[in-house]
Amino acid sequence: MLLATDLDGTFLGGTMDDRLKLYQIIKENKVIQLVFVTGRGLESVIPLLNDPTIPMPQYIIADVGATVCDGATLTAIDEIQHEIERNWPSVYELQEAFSAVPSLVYQGVPQQRRCSYYYDENTNLAKVHAIAEQKGCDVITSVDKYLDILPKGVNKGSTLKKLVAHLEVTAGEVLVAGDTLNDLSLFQTGYQGVAVGQSEIALLEATEGLSNVYQADRLGAGGIIESMETYESFAPYLNNFTEEPLPQQSSKERQLVMVYHRLPY
Repeated sequence: MLLATDLDGTFLGGTMDDRLKLYQIIKENKVIQLVFVTGRGLESVIPLLNDPTIPMPQYIIADVGATVCDGATLTAIDEIQHEIERNWPSVYELQEAFSAVPSLVYQGVPQQRRCSYYYDENTNLAKVHAIAEQKGCDVITSVDKYLDILPKGVNKGSTLKKLVAHLEVTAGEVLVAGDTLNDLSLFQTGYQGVAVGQSEIALLEATEGLSNVYQADRLGAGGIIESMETYESFAPYLNNFTEEPLPQQSSKERQLVMVYHRLPY
């Protein structure tokens, strides 16, 4: 099995019980290959790799599909990465072109082979798309706030498909998971997928008619578990692990975990 999952709001979301259960399932089922598929830049993913509670991914697809690397060594998967690189124009040229669009604000986050912006209802999206087309790029938006300029034909789904082919994994062994519109391309691959609870309305509307997509009720990691209970081919993995009790905390101890969509910390 290959689990390709978005991070913020999906793999990192849900209750602590559900997160720990999913992570334990992955750790104890050695045949599960884990792929992080995220809008974060690779630099923003690295802190997660040092968290002992989170399973180590075999592969990472970052920058909304523009970066793909080995999860242990962080070395690029060259045959896929070089193809993406060839289609990426000059960053400075793109930034200059999009500076002409009012209310489009550049995101100061780690990013490679993409230009990411904040936008709002005043942004002229038609102009953004026109500039992107002229520069040979695609535009991906999510939650009416985030806007990514990517190499033509590059997105989370397209890069995942190339990785699956590279690994020679059969389509029926792949499960994808996400919660915002920039995850739509994952579901358009045709792989079995889950839009976790409280996903972006636009994503739910876009996937409503897709027979390969399960729309879960439970949040984040719980939604992934819920889909595994639903998909017959993945259900056996749920029984092949030892559930560990939650760590006990005194009344004086508190844990606050804040995860922002795509931002590093």
